[in-house]
Amino acid sequence: MSEAAPRRLRELGDVPVAQLRNVGEKRVAALASLGIESVLDLLTVYPRRYIDRTKRVDLSDLTVGEEAAVFGEVKKIGGRRTRQGRVMVDATVSDDSGSFKVVFFNQAWRERQLPVGVQALFFGKVTDYKGQRQMTNPVVDVIVGPSGDERDASRVGRVVPIYPASGKAGLTSWEIGGFIEESLRRAGPLLDPVPETVRRDLGLVDRTASFWGIHLPEDIADVAPARRRLAFDEFLRLQLLLALRRRRLEESSAGVRHPIVEDDLDVGPGALSVPSSSLVRRFLSNHHFALTAAQRRVLGEIASDLSSPLPMHRLLQGDVGSGKTIVALTALLASLDGGRQGALMAPTEVLAEQHLASLRRDLEGLSVSDPSVLGGERPLSIQLLTGRVRAKDRQSVLDGLRDGSVDIVVGTHALLTDDVRFRALGVIVIDEQHRFGVEQRAALRDKGRERSDEAADPDLLVMTATPIPRTAAMVVFGDLDRSVLDEMPRGRLPIMTEWAQSDDELRDCWQRVRDEVAAGRRAYVICPLVEDSERVEATSAVEERTRLALEELRGLALGLLHGQMKGPEKEEVMAQFRAGEIDVLVATVVIEVGVDVPEASVIVIEDAWRFGLAQLHQLRGRVGRSAAQSYCYLLGTPPSEEGAIRLQALVDSTDGFALAEIDLNLRGEGTLLGSRQRGRSDLRLASLRNDEDLLLAARDVASAMVRKDGLSAEPEMVDELRLFVDDEEADYLFKS
Repeated sequence: MSEAAPRRLRELGDVPVAQLRNVGEKRVAALASLGIESVLDLLTVYPRRYIDRTKRVDLSDLTVGEEAAVFGEVKKIGGRRTRQGRVMVDATVSDDSGSFKVVFFNQAWRERQLPVGVQALFFGKVTDYKGQRQMTNPVVDVIVGPSGDERDASRVGRVVPIYPASGKAGLTSWEIGGFIEESLRRAGPLLDPVPETVRRDLGLVDRTASFWGIHLPEDIADVAPARRRLAFDEFLRLQLLLALRRRRLEESSAGVRHPIVEDDLDVGPGALSVPSSSLVRRFLSNHHFALTAAQRRVLGEIASDLSSPLPMHRLLQGDVGSGKTIVALTALLASLDGGRQGALMAPTEVLAEQHLASLRRDLEGLSVSDPSVLGGERPLSIQLLTGRVRAKDRQSVLDGLRDGSVDIVVGTHALLTDDVRFRALGVIVIDEQHRFGVEQRAALRDKGRERSDEAADPDLLVMTATPIPRTAAMVVFGDLDRSVLDEMPRGRLPIMTEWAQSDDELRDCWQRVRDEVAAGRRAYVICPLVEDSERVEATSAVEERTRLALEELRGLALGLLHGQMKGPEKEEVMAQFRAGEIDVLVATVVIEVGVDVPEASVIVIEDAWRFGLAQLHQLRGRVGRSAAQSYCYLLGTPPSEEGAIRLQALVDSTDGFALAEIDLNLRGEGTLLGSRQRGRSDLRLASLRNDEDLLLAARDVASAMVRKDGLSAEPEMVDELRLFVDDEEADYLFKS
């Protein structure tokens, strides 16, 4: 590598690690096992922590149970063989504040590596053995040899970065740091695609300083500004990709304007409507409940989208029971008012069937104009299209979609197959959006146009009842406008949640189930597994149904529902439960979302600690769907503190958005972001929890850059973005 013009990141991505000194075939393979193949990969492996050698970590400060990185001198070392035949090397390490033991098993070579006088960094968990602190099999980096020679003094400096070492790959933190230092020194200055004015306004250091500051800080104070800049870059790349996607959607869109009369959105139950009134007005005036202020606000946002020539691309986020379905129905009816059709897509057949029943119930009595039938009016036609629909019925639905006699179709991914065509598709609603990714949203939008004879882009409304924090929504759903239902319908009582741990509390739990059934209501019992597993000691739904029928719930009608049952079986069980023929439904998480039985007023979740917090909140949302007081009981003793925190959080709060923040803190954003994060576009330094100011700044900068010229004047930034996305995504975003 020469040190001429500033280098782009792409150039570093094109340099294999084999070009570094002391990186032979063995080291190339070891680095590859960690996902490091290029110099860029290497430079984006960031230190876990730092040891400031001007402020040595005192051994007296070591805390038992914590992982620590300590610097000390070997005062004594010796090896012996244990009774079990294992080789044990025992060393005493000390500094000015004290000493501790270091023990190595089956590593006889440590005696040669660590003779008396060697100074080294030891990384490991601090334990207590017979009242003395020790580390067992720590990772070791020798800093000063036995003769007092310091290993590459310029490398050690005053601050030592500690990298995630890998015993399996045979790489130490020291080696990784050495490779990184060589890479930085040979790379020279790095090109900075972020304009100087932006850096100045946000107080960001330049790119070269950021990489040196994170990897080779001269002072510990250099680390924070370096990390801040690199975190900003991660957010900026993501936000630019999302902003470009939005721009591409707008530039290539062929949307339609839906006729929306805003006064129709303000009507309530009993309002005047006549046969010539819009479907929206007739629906809202005949509905049982008045809209909440939040529903009216969100409908106003949707109406603005629908009346625009640009296709709607909106996320509807709301807690369980907040009334998202009514909002979605209104949007579908607005499409029908304009002479077009609507589609509702759900992730599972059970949920699709639930939606079908709900739509037919809520829209009963509504009719549309149809000159092909006697009288010129016919009832709304709402049909189901899933993989389980019989061939004859499926063909009938396909024909109805093509000729326009089917107004709304409810289905799963089966709606995206090549044989599904619409006469004029106006609005698509996707339920449980967290099951679908950015790419699937784009594919659905494109297929919507291709499958409609009108050749226009349908408006897209995606819903989720799984609240996620605002920062995460800006990354996961950054290509969507966002509407939030933050108000519950009147008359809904908070669900009383209890964590039943004692024998008395368990008896009260099962007695509550009996009392609710005796009062004409119904109950769920949720189990983590369908059948017993020797590996996972969790209550099985099959076995638990039998046990409960013989013991705590003897005499009640118990049903069973799990994912291994065939579709018709599930349908039959749910029909019996809704009709009251089944008192208690013992089920797995197949009922996690969408299942709506207002008469269900109590849910018992067994081995509750096995579920995530968001999933527990979803399960709890299966009750509390009427004006009756509802109850949720959590059973089981968590084996970890985190499990206990989850259960207590659910007891303390019924606010899904507050629980989402707790969930983010417990699980971290990697799990939460899921499929949105992949490959080089991962958030490696940026934190949704701690860097909200950077995320907001990155979003503003990205929007301004894309709005100005679509990045046509920023070739360096375009080149960098191409590096961080796959070819297909790049072709889509940059083809103009």
